Amino acid sequence: MKELTRYFYKLLIKNNVSPELAEYLNVIIGVIVLLLAIFIIDLILRRVILGIFQNYAKRSKNIFDDFLVKNKTFNYLAHIGPLSIIIWVVPKLFIAFPKAEKVLEVLFDMLVIVLTIWIVRSVLRTFRDFLKTLPSFKDKPIDSYIQVFMIFAWSIGAILIFSSITGKSIWTFLTALGAMSAVILLIFKDTILGFVASIQVAVNDTVRIGDWITMSKYGADGDVIEINLSSVKVQNFDKTITTIPTYHLTSESFKNWRGMLDSGGRRIKRSILIKTSSIKFLSDEDLKKLADIELLSDYIDTSRKEINEFNKKHAVNKKLLINGRNLSNLGVYRKYVEKYLENHSYINKEMTIMSRQLAPTAQGTPIEIYAFSNDKVWKNYEIIVADMFDHFLAAIPYFDLETFELQFSVNS
Repeated sequence: MKELTRYFYKLLIKNNVSPELAEYLNVIIGVIVLLLAIFIIDLILRRVILGIFQNYAKRSKNIFDDFLVKNKTFNYLAHIGPLSIIIWVVPKLFIAFPKAEKVLEVLFDMLVIVLTIWIVRSVLRTFRDFLKTLPSFKDKPIDSYIQVFMIFAWSIGAILIFSSITGKSIWTFLTALGAMSAVILLIFKDTILGFVASIQVAVNDTVRIGDWITMSKYGADGDVIEINLSSVKVQNFDKTITTIPTYHLTSESFKNWRGMLDSGGRRIKRSILIKTSSIKFLSDEDLKKLADIELLSDYIDTSRKEINEFNKKHAVNKKLLINGRNLSNLGVYRKYVEKYLENHSYINKEMTIMSRQLAPTAQGTPIEIYAFSNDKVWKNYEIIVADMFDHFLAAIPYFDLETFELQFSVNS
């Protein structure tokens, strides 16, 4: 190659080309010839290497090598041979042209740095894709870690490229970088905040991929499908995608439903408004009618005996129901609701079951039903709750109670 460049140089001089122009033309011709040769070598190597590894990946049962092929790791590795040839040939080819040799050396140093980063990136992406296939890593924010590592890799690459172009040491650049730290912090504020937040999210196990989260401020209500350095992607139940900055998961409030999904049931907490004027004490006749309700028969018999014994013991005048101890229709209804829940096949009996009275309001007296459905699937849960409250509402007239309803008058 060296003899070839000298031959072209002498040929140009014989054709009355000035030495300076002949030097530049010779460099250009040499670069073109070198690039063509390297292109052919690179093409052959890539086809050979890719063919070998693709065939191996198809026969192999391990999926790791499939991800290596998918992320073009072998494509990048195939460039190492041609690039090594270039680095070896350039000093010999352009020994008579030190200026061109220096420029090309810097250029190829830059190519080596960029190629190294590409190889590292493809290998990291391969590990990311492979780890996501493992059950223990499916819910981990692997993308955040990959992005953090790549930021450091590109930063180091930029420093090395700068050092190669300027000919100054790396420490000189780092010193200048320290002086510009305030500007860098301002430019990369979101990236730094995201980096810190992603570490906090991972360490504290605040959010995992697959978690159902609700963040009303951003209209997010669905499953987390991706966690990376800058954002968290949530696929809402209407199939839209909401993107939330990662650092907002540490600085603002949101609801994670993982605890409910991991528990034994999904909470049912809903109230029925009872018209306050319909609440009354129950007479013996009323109690006899209600005793025909199977879920209440034992409770009414036991309660009547206890109340009668108490009233006799204390010589209570029962001409008026208000005297002494009595059962009310609302109290018996609450007991009925509780018994119904305790006997319901879709209610978790090991978790809280309660029917309670809340503070009266202008709209009536709320009776709150509090229990846990053992089926946590959204659609099934809604069906269970609807069926239960259909029953509770239909049972109200049997207790001479009324629900609160707004009355609208139409002016004719």
